[in-house]
Amino acid sequence: MCRLLGYLGLPIQLDQILSQPEHSLIVQSYEPREMQEAILNADGFGVGWYHPNKQTEPYIYKGTQPIWNDSNLSSLGRYIESGRILGYVRSATPGQTITLTNSQPFKFEQFLFTHNGSIEKFRYSLHRPIRDRLSDELYRMIEGTTDSEHLFALFLNELTTASTPCLVDALRQTLNTIKTLAEKFQVKALVNILLSDGHQLVASRFAVGGLAPTLYWLKDDPRFPESVIIASEPLFNADWHPCPEQTIIHVGEDRDLHLEKLA
Repeated sequence: MCRLLGYLGLPIQLDQILSQPEHSLIVQSYEPREMQEAILNADGFGVGWYHPNKQTEPYIYKGTQPIWNDSNLSSLGRYIESGRILGYVRSATPGQTITLTNSQPFKFEQFLFTHNGSIEKFRYSLHRPIRDRLSDELYRMIEGTTDSEHLFALFLNELTTASTPCLVDALRQTLNTIKTLAEKFQVKALVNILLSDGHQLVASRFAVGGLAPTLYWLKDDPRFPESVIIASEPLFNADWHPCPEQTIIHVGEDRDLHLEKLA
């Protein structure tokens, strides 16, 4: 199990959202409050962001050590500004290696993707069925061994094969596919996803055969005006709203927030 966050709003220093809050991702890496299936998030970290003024592919900085051990993050966080940020700390599923290729966020073209959760017995259950659904390009894109990266590839496959590409539709179809496969193979799948294309945030709180990891959202807080934050746990005392289970959250460039309950 892992912890993640997403920010969409006015440009801020990365440090303001990653480390300054009293219950920041750094604190959540060693003292999470709401994790169900692990104790620490010490198996790596990552942050992805988009340039505040230019249309470019996103940038990523990540490592395999605990986030609290990275001596460069503080300086980078005070230097870099962005209005579109994804952050992540990892608790590796037993059996999955701790490597950069398995660290999140994952990137493909303009997309950033993070996943909090797990697919039970992934190598023996949904690994092959997911790969069988992928185009050759997306099959070759996968560099690591995690269920998370395979979920990203499945999402991209749904997006690129749609007649009218839509992030929400692609994520909905991805979750429906995982539900069908998980029920067929009788395994538990916990699928909290947070992704961006640089203009919008899309997230899910979703599970098959278990309780979905926690997820919250916060809009236009005085500490972060004209913004929306989505996070596994509240970062500070504020009017955080818990996201219902089996729900997709969509935040557009106008910061309007829409929740869609899945059947």
